[in-house]
Amino acid sequence: MNFIVGNSGSGKSTLLRLFNQTLSQSSGNILFAGKDIEEMNTIDLRKNIMLISQSVFLFDTTIRENFKLFYEYRGLNILEDANMQEYLAMCNIFFPLDKDCTSMSGGERQRVYIAIFLSFLPKVLMLDEPTSALDKENSNIVISNITGYCQKKEITVIIVSHDSMITETFAENLITIERRAI
Repeated sequence: MNFIVGNSGSGKSTLLRLFNQTLSQSSGNILFAGKDIEEMNTIDLRKNIMLISQSVFLFDTTIRENFKLFYEYRGLNILEDANMQEYLAMCNIFFPLDKDCTSMSGGERQRVYIAIFLSFLPKVLMLDEPTSALDKENSNIVISNITGYCQKKEITVIIVSHDSMITETFAENLITIERRAI
């Protein structure tokens, strides 16, 4: 697993946004599968390189309806309930699918959001502070499950984290970014 660490303001989140073109670079080239990402269709790129940012966006409805709406938005057939439950379990969420997301804590909402995006099976999954709203126990379970699943599915994972215990436990490759004066 690939982890990016560094002080606040050093550019970690910006780097992730550059990788999936939610932010365009001012110079240089970024390659994905040997192609310059500026020459790729942005929507196709974002289907392959998925960014789960720190800001969680869920619709004010049930877990099932959130899956449905995200899938409809992408023109995909909705998952069976059992498959939704599998992705939720990977993220340590064991609520019924008709649970209203507005009644959940920030950490629970974050894990539902991650479960939905994980279910899209991108080629690269980028997670920006995925454990920021979680306690240590949930953090370890969620990261362990996600990284294990992604290894089986050959999904490249890039995680930005300030959690040194998570980083020390799961990082195979560690990239440190430092902010320097120009």
